[in-house]
Amino acid sequence: MKRDSPRISSKLLKHRLLTTDPELIKYLPAMSSYSKVNLRSMLQRYGMVYIKPDTGSMGNGIIRVEVRKGTYNLHSGDRNITYSSFERLVFGLKRHVKHRQHLIQQGIHVLKYEKRPYDFRVMIQRSPSGKWVPTGTAGRVAPPGLAVTNGSQGGTIYAADELLRHTAGIRKTSHLLKQMNRIAKQTSSVFASKYPLMNELGLDVAIDKQFKLWILEVNTRPDPCPFTKLSDHTLITRIIAYGKGYGRSYCLRCGKARSAKVHK
Repeated sequence: MKRDSPRISSKLLKHRLLTTDPELIKYLPAMSSYSKVNLRSMLQRYGMVYIKPDTGSMGNGIIRVEVRKGTYNLHSGDRNITYSSFERLVFGLKRHVKHRQHLIQQGIHVLKYEKRPYDFRVMIQRSPSGKWVPTGTAGRVAPPGLAVTNGSQGGTIYAADELLRHTAGIRKTSHLLKQMNRIAKQTSSVFASKYPLMNELGLDVAIDKQFKLWILEVNTRPDPCPFTKLSDHTLITRIIAYGKGYGRSYCLRCGKARSAKVHK
């Protein structure tokens, strides 16, 4: 039996690995370690950023900060706080960032469905022959009032093509889903060259209002729970079969994630 995949926890480390590839770098939001200087610089440049634990998972601890008419809006979970100055914002962030390393990521104005942001989870795995194969893509819509789409935070899971077609139309949807698969294959090539025992990856991919793709994060221990919420079980069946081929078994208790269909 093949050995299970290694796990890489640091988001910043994974980001830096992807920046070594000239093809992938254009899909990467800017990222830096958290500091007052970096926060000021990135807010001035992008207007919106996400502050994340470097080793966090399942959307826990993610904070969105946005500049609005000279004030600073902090969105954490279902809480919104507005600060009148940058100094007050930094003071307010101290309790969030003091216990572990955090990073700052460029904010992306992603597509929305029913006024809720959405992105995609793209699974890519090694087949029994050793070839990297995209095995599934699922759409994830944020719960009302939240900025994160993770199923573990109560996100709603949609068939990727149905969700995207609602915004982009049939032809562009097909193109974008194929582009996601190409990006996933290139990402797997980069990771496998550095970590030869890698067998699976889960990419979190967003699309902005200009239909540009962004790699928000690469998970080296991806949770296939979103795929259990799809009415078509083809994808989760394939994901489980591929995982079994390299010794991975999955916990499929996915209580918080919701399943839904797009209104046509």
